[in-house]
Amino acid sequence: MNKNLYVGNLSFNVTDEDLKVNFSEAGEVVSASVIKDRFTGQSKGFGFVEMKTEEAATAAIQKFNGGTLDGKAITVNEARPKKEFGGRNRGGGGYRGGRY
Repeated sequence: MNKNLYVGNLSFNVTDEDLKVNFSEAGEVVSASVIKDRFTGQSKGFGFVEMKTEEAATAAIQKFNGGTLDGKAITVNEARPKKEFGGRNRGGGGYRGGRY
């Protein structure tokens, strides 16, 4: 089963290919992408790498978390699932229009 990793504190010069090449040292990389601003195309300084196996993902975390890439110390950990927005009102009080 594929395992998605979050890679943070990336240099703005790092490309998708840089991530793929570096992380392939830990195992097979399914995909790698640097997240970019949709208007400027500038890197947002983080990305995601999808490893083919759980073992490769664990190896990548151990090998690269706290290491350097393009002169910057990076963080690597398991990516959390995307949160759903909307649906529930998280606001507090307000008038409820009656008694309980």
